[in-house]
Parts: sequence; structure tokens; C-alpha cells
Amino acid sequence: MEPIELFRWEPSPEDPRRKQYAGQRTAQEVFEELRHRLEGMGYLPDEYFLMNRDWENGREIPRDADIFCTTDYGGSEGVYLDVSLQWYENDRTVTRNFITGKTLGETGADLDRMFLISSAITKAFHGDRGTYARYLRLGERAEPEGMIVHLDPEEQRTIVQALVEQRERQEQAMSQTEQLLRRMTGSITAYMDEVGQRPLHMSDYDKTVLAIRDGEFDTFKNLYPRVPDQADGLLIEVAGRPGAVGGNMTLMLLAAVGQFSPAAYLTACKRAVETGDSWRVQTLVKESEGRLSEQMPSLPGEMILYAYKEGHRKLAKNLISECTSEQIAAAPPNLLRCAAAQLDFQTALDLVDRGIQPGDYVVDVLHTLTGQHQEWMAEKLLEHGMPVAADNYAALHVCVNNQAAGVAKLLLDKGIDLDRYQAWAEKQRKNEGYEETMEELTEYWSELQSGPEQAGSSMNGMSL
Repeated sequence: MEPIELFRWEPSPEDPRRKQYAGQRTAQEVFEELRHRLEGMGYLPDEYFLMNRDWENGREIPRDADIFCTTDYGGSEGVYLDVSLQWYENDRTVTRNFITGKTLGETGADLDRMFLISSAITKAFHGDRGTYARYLRLGERAEPEGMIVHLDPEEQRTIVQALVEQRERQEQAMSQTEQLLRRMTGSITAYMDEVGQRPLHMSDYDKTVLAIRDGEFDTFKNLYPRVPDQADGLLIEVAGRPGAVGGNMTLMLLAAVGQFSPAAYLTACKRAVETGDSWRVQTLVKESEGRLSEQMPSLPGEMILYAYKEGHRKLAKNLISECTSEQIAAAPPNLLRCAAAQLDFQTALDLVDRGIQPGDYVVDVLHTLTGQHQEWMAEKLLEHGMPVAADNYAALHVCVNNQAAGVAKLLLDKGIDLDRYQAWAEKQRKNEGYEETMEELTEYWSELQSGPEQAGSSMNGMSL
């Protein structure tokens, strides 16, 4: 396989056949591609394999950074693998932890396996620069530890041929079992996740999905035209495949297929969000116009909401900046509530400025902000035009109940009738301090009602 890149390339404006440097990849994107590769090799540590939280939220890999691994026994249990980044900054070397993996075992064999994983990670970024021995774990043994045996190429070939012959002898006996497993598991990926190996018989679609999973671009290029009726499923697969190979497969499929179903396209967009690839996500948004069999105005907003919920805040913010006012207005109404729940003022303000329509969720927004004593945020959102219906008495009620008089006054300014609210609120639960807040609002309401008359008498009296 090609080494995992830490930077991005784009076609040169002067010569599209050549590529030029286009910036660094995000740490999340690099981590997902590495995790995907190790999982495909069966090399994920059995306890955990986690990215350091310092690299979340769209943080990019430093330019000219190098990656190295260290492996050692833990202080109390297990074996640890640490993946670190090292770069120069302000004329000094900076080293930061990037990924930590752990295995539960503590034997010498467990340590050996973690070193093999460390080797696989090193090769994933630096390439296989020579001829390396392959290793094979042999059979079940009575010993408590497994055995790792080094095999030369001739010995490897002997083992492979023996296994092929055994497989051929078993194929006929396994045929019925195979059919039942495929019927019960469904997709090729579900089958492999359940069984742990490829089926004996595969369709062209199965082969295409495996080409996507294995990152075999040329194989995918030759296979996908054979299954034009399953373009929806293929789009989901390629959109969720981390790395540059997955991005290129996505572009190729978008260029070849005219239309996709809205449900499949949205699922593909969500899988793209999970890769952390902002460019791929934005490409899918732009390409959605004219690509769907039915119009889906809410799609960009659905992607923003999903990205936000999955912790890809920077990606969500980028999408918001690229969306039109019409697309934001068509977004799911609970999007603003999510931003408010995280006390993410800038995102919430951007959504309001771009015309978000929270509908009845505005009650939740005001309840969250006033309940956490963030009245200033609620006031700013209202001042910037957060829509609240004139008969949304529940919105006013949460403000009064939380003693947020300033926010409540803004709601009165926006057209909510206090007298009608009081009639509505007679049967509602009231918190401590409700009456004091209502007294202040009643006085303010009286001033609002008498304001025009006072202004008229002042003018008649020639006083300014």
C-alpha cells in the first residue's frame, strides 16, 4: 500500500498533470486512515487504540512532522504502544503524544505482537523500504502462549498451497452453510465482520466493496461499472473509506453516476463526516444539487447537525460558512438547540444571522441558556433576530421561571402579549422568584402600552 500522507496535494493551476502542496491534513483524518489500515490487517491492539484529545477539533498535523513509535510493558499491567509526533518549532524540537494503544496481555508473545503493530505503523507512514520477513501464527497448541514462526518465501508458498487444497476439498461441503450465512448476515461487510473471512462465492458488488475496503483503486475502477444498479451502496462505502484513496473513489463515482437516492446520499455524507475529511464533505454538499432523485433542501443542515453531534465542530463551522441562507433556513430546527447546549455562542450566532428556523426548539434554547445563567447569550441571539412566534408563551415562561427578566423583556418587545401569557400560565408550574420577575415585567409591560400616548402628549405640549 501507499504510505499515509501527512499533507494534501492539489492539481497545479499551471499544469493540471502535476500536483502541488495544498496544506496539512487534520490529525483526526490521519488517525482514522491509520486505524482503518491496522484493522484491515488485524493489527489493532485488543484493549484500545485512541487519539490524544489535544489533536481533536480539526487540529492539523504540523508541517515537516515525523512519526515514531515506542513499545514497552505498562507500569502495572499490559503492554503499551505510543505513537508520537516530532517537529521543529522556534528553533527547538517539539515532541507530542499522538496515539496510545494497549493490549491486555503481559507475556513475551504479547510484547512481540505490539512490536509488530509498531512496525506496521512505521511502514504505514514511511513505506516498506526493503524486503521484510512475514510472520504466521500457527495453530492451537497446548502451550499457554502462541508461536510466531518466521517463514522464508518457499515455506510460505508450501503453506499457501496446502491451505488452498484444503479449501477446495471443503468447498462443496460448505456450500449450503455459506448460503445460509449470506442470507442471515446480508452484506459482504457484515458477513466478514461476523465470520472473519471472505465468502467462498462473491458477486461483482462484493468484489467492488472489498476493493474499496482494501484501498485497491485500479480494481475498483474496473469493477464498479459492472454494478450500476447498486450505486447507492457503493457511494456509502467509498464516502466512508478514510484516506486519499477513499476521496478519489468518491470523486470517480460522483462523476460516473447521474443520480442517487436522498437517503443513501445523506448516509454517505454522514460516513464522510466520520472520516474527518472536510474537503470530501464539502464536495458532497456542492455535488448534491442535481444529484438526488428527489429534492432534499435539508441535506446540508443534516450534515452540519451530524458533524456537530459527532464532535467535528470545526468541520461543522466550515459547512455553516459555505451554506447559503436558504440552506440554513432548511436545516433541522434542533441544530440551534445543539449549539446552545454546548454554549457555543459563535456557532449559534452564525446560525441566527444566516436565518436558522428553530421553531418550537427556541423554548429549549432559551431554557438552556437562562437555566445556566447565560442570559447575555440569549439576549444577543434575540437581538440578532432569533425568531420567536408571538403566541409562543412557553418561551416566555421559561425565561420568567429562570428569573431572566432582561430576556423576557426582549420577548415582549418581539410581540408576545403579557396579558395573554398570564392567562396561559395559570396552570403552569412556577419556580421560586417567579412572582418577583412578573412584577418587573408587569411594570415594563405597562410602560410599553402607555408609551405611544405619552409620546403624543409630549409632542402636543411642544416638549422634546
